[in-house]
Amino acid sequence: MREVRFDHIAMATSRIADAQTVLVGELGGTPHHAGSSGVYRFAQWRFEGGGRLEVLEPTRQEGFLQRFLVSRGAGVHHVTFRVPSLREACDRAVARGYRIVGYDDADPGWSEAFLHPKEALGIVVQLAESRRLPTGARPSRPPAPLAAGDSPRPVTILGLRTRARSRDRASAQWGGILQGESSERNGTLAYRWPRSPLRLTIEIDPAAEEGPICIEYWSERPVNLPEGLHLVLGAVFARREAPDAD
Repeated sequence: MREVRFDHIAMATSRIADAQTVLVGELGGTPHHAGSSGVYRFAQWRFEGGGRLEVLEPTRQEGFLQRFLVSRGAGVHHVTFRVPSLREACDRAVARGYRIVGYDDADPGWSEAFLHPKEALGIVVQLAESRRLPTGARPSRPPAPLAAGDSPRPVTILGLRTRARSRDRASAQWGGILQGESSERNGTLAYRWPRSPLRLTIEIDPAAEEGPICIEYWSERPVNLPEGLHLVLGAVFARREAPDAD
């Protein structure tokens, strides 16, 4: 039986090439996948344990990604969940009062939709269904350059820490729509998905702005990253305990 899977965390920046110094040179990521789609390019890196980070860069002066960078600057843009049925996932969202935008099933191998950003707890949430195609049947996409370079041992990307105004809101989205398994420790919620190395950690604060706080990682070696916002990626990277101690 196929299950929902937390697939990757995506960041937006003006140049993918600038991100490689951090993702490869500091975090030790290895190139996983890259390509181009309409008004943006993307590249993914894989880390210890299987967690993946994606970086997007705009290729035109218009489009959703350019608007995001102009209004917010570089930073965490979205989280992607693989779902066994896109239609069923969207139906669960609509039943809980969410609107669906960007529904697209034109590609025979890949269908996607998004929870409306204004309703999705301060972050873009992509729902994606992929299907196997016969050899040679999948439409090709032009690749984007990837460079591994000399890199240290990969860190473990644990997941994304974010904020919600209530447990009910977090439960409806991450538990009800996306079927994550929840746990709680010291007043903080965590959602996990079978077969996914990534987790979502949710801080509940009724008065705070909802949305991403930081990307959490673990490493047994020192990592040279700033404690606050990274200037290139626009995200905070926070070191946590080892996964088996969490």
